[in-house]
Amino acid sequence: MTGQFHLLKYAHPGDGGLDLYSSIDCKLKPLERKLIPTGIKIAIPKGYAGFVQPKSGLAIKNGISIVNTPGLIDSGYRGEVCAILINLDPKNVFKVKKGDKICQLVIQKVEKIKLEVTEDLDETSRGEGGFGSTGK
Repeated sequence: MTGQFHLLKYAHPGDGGLDLYSSIDCKLKPLERKLIPTGIKIAIPKGYAGFVQPKSGLAIKNGISIVNTPGLIDSGYRGEVCAILINLDPKNVFKVKKGDKICQLVIQKVEKIKLEVTEDLDETSRGEGGFGSTGK
């Protein structure tokens, strides 16, 4: 933990995401992106991963999102949790204040799979259809 920080917590019972807060003041100009620190470090248990995701309220009200959404935090990472915020509003500067909620962290169980090289894949009803292939 660095400096002043907010403890991770779920805002409401049943929430899937833990709120993360900015540990700095800064401004995001239109279409600008910045790495925003949260002031915290966490130890995610083996077999789990953390996914940093945007806050829907910031997205709809201000056009604020995360560039690499979701940002992946592996269980072995021990550095400070940060978020790469982007201001998608074409006109307005967005002010981030120290202590503002900036994103959320979802912890999920992850499975390791055995990879196998093959020339043939089994057939499915979907096949190679993607990018809108199922219609409206």
